[in-house]
Amino acid sequence: MKAYQLRKTGKPRILKIEDIPEPSPTSGEIKIKVETIGINYAEILSRKGQYSWAPKKPYIMGMECYGEVVELGENATKFKVGDKVIVGQQYGSYAEYTCAPEHLCFPAFKQFTPEENAAFLVNFMTAWVALKKLCRVEAGERILIQAAAGGVGTAAVQIGSALKCKVYGTASRDYKLELIERLGGIPVNYKVNDFYQEIMNDGGGVDCVLETVGGDVFKKSLKLLNSFGRLVVIGFASMNLKMWNPLSWIKTYMDAPKVNMMKMATESKGIFASHIGYLTENENLTSEIWDELFAFVNKNNLKPIVGKVFTFTNLAEAHAFMESRDSVGKLVIKID
Repeated sequence: MKAYQLRKTGKPRILKIEDIPEPSPTSGEIKIKVETIGINYAEILSRKGQYSWAPKKPYIMGMECYGEVVELGENATKFKVGDKVIVGQQYGSYAEYTCAPEHLCFPAFKQFTPEENAAFLVNFMTAWVALKKLCRVEAGERILIQAAAGGVGTAAVQIGSALKCKVYGTASRDYKLELIERLGGIPVNYKVNDFYQEIMNDGGGVDCVLETVGGDVFKKSLKLLNSFGRLVVIGFASMNLKMWNPLSWIKTYMDAPKVNMMKMATESKGIFASHIGYLTENENLTSEIWDELFAFVNKNNLKPIVGKVFTFTNLAEAHAFMESRDSVGKLVIKID
């Protein structure tokens, strides 16, 4: 089969297709013929050697995909051959076939296209865990989504809107701001206006922030929280770590989110952080999150935003496009 194995770190051009043997499912695994693949920013960091959850090289990259079950491993009983599934795993999805633990495979949404199914799992589960499991967002609250036109951001705006919250979403380009508004959010152009001041002028602080940037954005977001407000960190997009440049190490450390617990106590605010990859080790918890999210998405007719679709041979181009910050929603790879 054809697959992308990460053998060294570097720029998108290092991603090369290789011919390798098809995998066979072990106990508790299922084998999937991959049709579409979701691209995640974590994979950009993995390619650069900056992602702590990445396995040792060489390995097949890719955290999520959609396809058809073609073989069952021993003790795999949840699916049957021919079922359509979506998969979320640590690695292995940048390939024509992948084997994944059965508890990390879920029934595909019948109302979604193959591209939408590949775009769903990581982004929506991340947003759901942040907003509902950690921040316990309730109807009527004011929430802020940073980088709201991206994959997680568009999922979070939809979830927040469906929860009957007043949702602010930051972005810097007109087409991104228009997308946020279309999804039910209030767009805030952080390049034109100070997002802190603009939101304060529109009724005051917020009850919840989904933070993905770090640096000054994190500091202003924390300042924006009302008493009993909650901020959850799910990313650090401002990180620009270059292993060969010690000065970048210092800047990365300085920009990383930090809090003064004594000051937090005087303001009665809460800080959370989440990485759903580590939650997948707990099968029962993963199932609980999925069941809640699946029901919520179907009840509210939500669906992921697919920004652009690339062919399998152009996967490196998809990486480059995501790094350009020009993309919206989810970038998806389609295997012909």
